[in-house]
Amino acid sequence: MASRARVRAPELTGKGGWLNTGGNPLTLADLRGRIVILDFWTFCCVNCLHVLDELRELEEKHRDTVVIIGVHSPKFVHEAEHQAVVDAVERYEVHHPVLDDPELATWKQYAVRAWPTLVVIDPEGYVVAQHAGEGHAHAIEKLVAELEAVHGERGTLRRGDGPYVAPEPVATDLRFPGKALALPGGNLLVTDSTRHALVELAADGETVVRRIGTGGRGLVDGGPEAARFSEPQGLALLPDGRVIVADTVNHALRAYDPESGQVTTVAGTGRQWWQGSPTSGGAREVDLSSPWDVAWFADRVWIAMAGVHQLWSYDPAAGTVQAEAGTTNEGLVDGPAAEAWFAQPSGLSASADGERLWVADSETSAVRWVERSEDGGDGGDGTGFTVLTAVGTGLFDFGHRDGAAGQALLQHPLGVTALPDGSVAVSDTYNHALRRYDPATDEVSTLATELREPSAAFLAEDSGDIFVVESARHRLTRLRLPEEAVRVESVAHRTQRAATDVSAGKLTVDVVFQAPAGQKLDMRYGPSTRLLISSTPPDLLAEGSGPGTDLRRDVLLADGATEGVLHVSAMAASCDDDPANEYPACHVHQQDWGVPVRVTADGTARLALVLAGLDD
Repeated sequence: MASRARVRAPELTGKGGWLNTGGNPLTLADLRGRIVILDFWTFCCVNCLHVLDELRELEEKHRDTVVIIGVHSPKFVHEAEHQAVVDAVERYEVHHPVLDDPELATWKQYAVRAWPTLVVIDPEGYVVAQHAGEGHAHAIEKLVAELEAVHGERGTLRRGDGPYVAPEPVATDLRFPGKALALPGGNLLVTDSTRHALVELAADGETVVRRIGTGGRGLVDGGPEAARFSEPQGLALLPDGRVIVADTVNHALRAYDPESGQVTTVAGTGRQWWQGSPTSGGAREVDLSSPWDVAWFADRVWIAMAGVHQLWSYDPAAGTVQAEAGTTNEGLVDGPAAEAWFAQPSGLSASADGERLWVADSETSAVRWVERSEDGGDGGDGTGFTVLTAVGTGLFDFGHRDGAAGQALLQHPLGVTALPDGSVAVSDTYNHALRRYDPATDEVSTLATELREPSAAFLAEDSGDIFVVESARHRLTRLRLPEEAVRVESVAHRTQRAATDVSAGKLTVDVVFQAPAGQKLDMRYGPSTRLLISSTPPDLLAEGSGPGTDLRRDVLLADGATEGVLHVSAMAASCDDDPANEYPACHVHQQDWGVPVRVTADGTARLALVLAGLDD
């Protein structure tokens, strides 16, 4: 291993305490002799959920030498609630200890700047690597093998059972359901996400008619007792009576036939889409990325592709998929569909007249919509559509405020439901509320409160009632749509992270990337790195914004600028360095940062962001 100054790992502290340890607190001294991987995550972040899945195989393979510690570091106010973290740990099947750090104490000690970030600590208690973003499991696997060999020889490696203690299971018909819809026959269909299944309920929303799926993770087609899913979420009814299922962690779309009970895979390969992969083609040949919801709009199934901040579509007749809207950059930018920016779109619903597709854009706490452009075409590639915003301003402002849409606030909504009068109900998930946006008045109101993490809603077929998926109460709740809105006290929040003091004028943005051992940058087909820089507000930067291929760039802060947020997106591709292998395995590393900055007289002139490795 390369020689460098050794950095002792800071202690792990968090006001919320420990989960998955049987009530026992952990210290780094307790973990001495083990390889420790700290996973800084927050449960709103789809990239963090990707990393949880990336680590499962490594966690199982090296369970006698490696201890993964999840350090939950919240973005939203709701995520700082201890019970919400407890729920998330069960919902996403986190099978390692988790430190609840609502005040970001450990985050600050390790100088973390982004979700997700992985930090590797060797058996002697020293930090040996840091990785931001996704795609690092292969590099960490190699590092773990190297640490096992080195410390095994030194006698400093301790093998044995880890500190994980599984919580007691809870018996309920549903466990953290995701989305639901009414079937033509009157029954209801729900995605039982944590149990990797679909559940058909009677019209009362309570009586279980049948379960579809074994309850185990997997991508297996077949009948109700053979099919397997992995954290399914969205549902959409096709004109032919089949139901499309967004099989989120399988990165696939499945079709369920309520008549036969059969499940078939119609789109996706089971692999996650990465930058540079095809964005159109045969539905079973193109990778997808965490499809979270689906809706029938413009004669095809539209997909909320939460994992890459885009909207895609699936055409059942042609058997094809394609990107429709979004650039993969995370943020809130309106305009032509191909130029718009989204941030983890998680809910879709087409208006009754078919003119609008409503979108719950969760990370910007926004409600947006897609409509046909004035040229009237649908383009087939997003060129005939425009993206607009009804409620929401960006990645960092959220709360619970009714009134004029321009100043109204939501908190991480996961669902939208088009209503017959042209308005849209919003499952305002982290506010535990059902909200309503009315385009006719451009006003936002609150329909119901004291719901528990509502993730979706749909209209009852037999009345004007609405069923709400109360995900964290593990049930469907039937509500009468009120004639008058509920009055609530307005609350506004801004994501709180310590700003980095920077000097005025020129600032060097330096993304640190060190190819993992045994790999090199893949230069066979041109540059293997990409860097995109923008800012909030846009006039924070006088020069240096936009795309490029160098991971180091000088930007110029505008005269008079005092504070703002730098948005930095980086990608690097590395391949196995084996001259004898004509087709080496290649890996993509990518991450987005939103870095609050404050201009001061003694601020730094270099902003270092670690993608992989350590900053010297």
